[in-house]
Amino acid sequence: MTESNAKLEKVSIIISRGTLDGVYPGLIMANGARMEGIEANLFFTFFGLYAILKKFNNKLRIATVGNPALRVPGAKGVPLPTLFGMLPGMSAFATWMMKREMNKLDIPSVPEMLQMIDDAGGNIYACKATVDMFHLSNDDFIPQVKKVLTVGEFYELSHGAQIIFT
Repeated sequence: MTESNAKLEKVSIIISRGTLDGVYPGLIMANGARMEGIEANLFFTFFGLYAILKKFNNKLRIATVGNPALRVPGAKGVPLPTLFGMLPGMSAFATWMMKREMNKLDIPSVPEMLQMIDDAGGNIYACKATVDMFHLSNDDFIPQVKKVLTVGEFYELSHGAQIIFT
């Protein structure tokens, strides 16, 4: 096979944002990779770590402040002015709206998606530097987290993979 038509065999996806819209792209890509028989490694770092913390992974929200791409669902893409994002309850409302739309499409929750990826043979890792910086322990993580890795270990594990940063 030439390089242009070689089948992708391995992806390593870095998730660094802890918002609902920051986590889902990586989860969907990892799940899709596993469904195609592609090895998938998820590396959660900085605020992305919240997606794999027991206390927070079902409480992720949409960021409404400083998100110029935010649109009002069902309103034909009408932008939500960033200024409105500062109003009390706006993040909770936007999160509720997004989850409602995702529910209509039968998109699994973050915990369900992580379980699906793990069940399909995907690997879920946490960043050691972030774990140390946030003073976390292994007990803080969901059971699907395989290991806490250094960046060097992540690169070694990712040898031959396409690295994707979401």
